[in-house]
Amino acid sequence: MRIPPYYRRPSWQRFFAGTAIGGALSWTIFLYIFGVWQEEHTALIEKQTKEIVDLKEEKKIWQEEYKEINKRTIEQLTIQKINVKIANFEKYKLDSLSVLEIEDSVRDDISMMIAKDMDTVYKSKELIKKIIQNKTVKINDKRYKLQVREIIIYTTLSISLEISFED
Repeated sequence: MRIPPYYRRPSWQRFFAGTAIGGALSWTIFLYIFGVWQEEHTALIEKQTKEIVDLKEEKKIWQEEYKEINKRTIEQLTIQKINVKIANFEKYKLDSLSVLEIEDSVRDDISMMIAKDMDTVYKSKELIKKIIQNKTVKINDKRYKLQVREIIIYTTLSISLEISFED
């Protein structure tokens, strides 16, 4: 089998030459356009990478600052007020004035806890219990002792007490 002799005819020679030149020219244009697009996308990716790194650093700074602020806030929580309640005063038929005097007396005994931070108060809750439980109260020629039922420590120190006859 032999190749037809198209190389001898000038019209076919021009066709093949045009095809080769057109292919080379279109390949050059394609490479140029692709290169420009590639540069634009590379620049965009680089810009976005820098922005991501900056945002991550900024996020890290904000998180550290947030943790520091939380730490300082927790340290600054202090006892602002003390509430004392006697739960079972009706059992002993005590009048409200006597109950109020007992509550004020207990509040005065533990008033040193006001303006202390909550951590210190929490660590000394056993001391608070001992202060209250060692106290005897005399009302109407009868002696009563106090028993701590519940202590709630937050910005308000709430203490729930029970009263009973001293043995």
